[in-house]
Amino acid sequence: MKQIKVVAAIIRDADGRIFATQRGYGEWKDYWEFPGGKVEPGETPEEALKREIREELSTEINVDEFLCTVEYDYPAFHLTMHCYLCSLLTEALHLNEHEAARWLANDELESVEWLPADWQIIGLLKDG
Repeated sequence: MKQIKVVAAIIRDADGRIFATQRGYGEWKDYWEFPGGKVEPGETPEEALKREIREELSTEINVDEFLCTVEYDYPAFHLTMHCYLCSLLTEALHLNEHEAARWLANDELESVEWLPADWQIIGLLKDG
């Protein structure tokens, strides 16, 4: 089975809300996810995360803390997703790849249809 290694930013604001983005393309179009993407050869996960957030949201983040690694089998590939708690260094966000975004309070996290692998993170965030 094909293996894909990605990183995900769980971006929190001062009020503790979590930033969620909605996919605008592909098989999982309209599902919600944490922004991030593939780690390129020679990059650390933290470097990949900062680059992906610049590309996807035109903003800068601080990678605050490792949260977890999610292993998930999609029909076509196995996903390894390293997840980090992050904070914004700038206020401006621009959606370059996603069709929508929302800041979700803890009690709103289950109000959107997350990608299957992301549900494991939702459970951690709600418990923590």
